[in-house]
This record gives sequence, structure tokens and C-alpha cells, in this order.
Amino acid sequence: MPLFAIICTDKPREGLELRKANRERHLQWLADLGDVVKAAGPFLDDEGNPAGSLIIIEANSMEEAAAIAGQDPYRAAGVFESVDIRPWKWLIGRPEQT
Repeated sequence: MPLFAIICTDKPREGLELRKANRERHLQWLADLGDVVKAAGPFLDDEGNPAGSLIIIEANSMEEAAAIAGQDPYRAAGVFESVDIRPWKWLIGRPEQT
């Protein structure tokens, strides 16, 4: 099944506070996706604070990946300034290959 990278950039001013307020819902959403999520974690700013997200998912199509990304509680809460979804190929360090 194809992989997609969901690349999210937080809003520079209010993103961190919105992220903190919605963290538990976001983490539960990721957990509920189960094996669809292959890797996930925040981008960090110069002070070490979360400033965005990278989520690698499996989906049948770009449309399905976009639908999954659209359900992120962070997105619904207005954390993100932008969300980019790109097809992605896991070449090195893939768990099935180790």
C-alpha cells in the first residue's frame, strides 16, 4: 500500500498553545489509526518546542490520505498554518527490512 507524508507547519503565534490544549485528542486520534500510522512526531523550533508535525501513513490514494489528515484534531483546532501531503517512499530503515 502506498505511503504518504503529512507535513504540517504550526501557526507561528498561537500554534503552540493550541497544540498543548489539543495534544491528548491528537495522540488518541493517532492511536486509533493503528497500523495506518507508520511514524509520527513533531518538528521542533530553535527552543525545542513543537512547531509542526510529520506523520507517515499508509493509504490507498492521495484522496484517502487527505481525508485521514483532515480528521486530525490539531487541524480542526487551528494549530496548523499549512498542511502538505506528499507520496513518500520509505527506503532506508524500514522496520520490515531490519
